[in-house]
This record gives sequence, C-alpha cells and structure tokens, in this order.
Amino acid sequence: MKSTKKCLSQELKEAEIELAQVNEQLEERPDYGLGTGSTGVFTWEMALARRQRIEDHIASLREAMTRVETGSYGTCQCCGEVIDPERLEIIPTASECAECAHKMQPLQRA
Repeated sequence: MKSTKKCLSQELKEAEIELAQVNEQLEERPDYGLGTGSTGVFTWEMALARRQRIEDHIASLREAMTRVETGSYGTCQCCGEVIDPERLEIIPTASECAECAHKMQPLQRA
C-alpha cells in the first residue's frame, strides 16, 4: 500500500502542475463575438475542456488516496469484492471491479 500511496501522490503532484500550466493559458481570454474575434478562441476553449478533465482526475486521485488511508483501496465500492490488481495497475483510481464498472456503463448502440 505504501508504494500505491506514493504513486498516487506523485501522479497528483504532476496533475496539479499540469493544472497550473493550463490555468496560466486560460488567464488571457481571447476576444470573440459576432463578426469579431480571435483565432485563439478555439485553443482557449480546448484548454478550458482540458482543465475540467484535469480537475476531475485530481478529484479521483484524492478519492483513491483517501481509500488507501481508510483501507478500502482495492475493494469494489459496488459489490465489495477485491478489484483485480492488474486493473488497479492500469487504472489506479478505479473504485469498482471490472464487472461492476461494465454494468455501470450506458448501453452502446451499434
């Protein structure tokens, strides 16, 4: 568990650095409006979406670290079974086993 907490902590630090960089990019909002504007609007909006993804990832990392501290890390929050260590290696923030995560996904239409 010690290495898990260390890995999560390192990933959290990296995500927080990335968030700070994106926030710097977002400080200057390009001008846009009907018939006017900057071509930088697209880049700005992409950075805005990227910030949301990073913030969500940071929240997931913090939740995973809390589960490590409480001893519930690696246990599915839906069914209570042990989450496959391979799954946790690939997705260290996973809080559900693969089966429960699959059940929670909306049905995809072909």
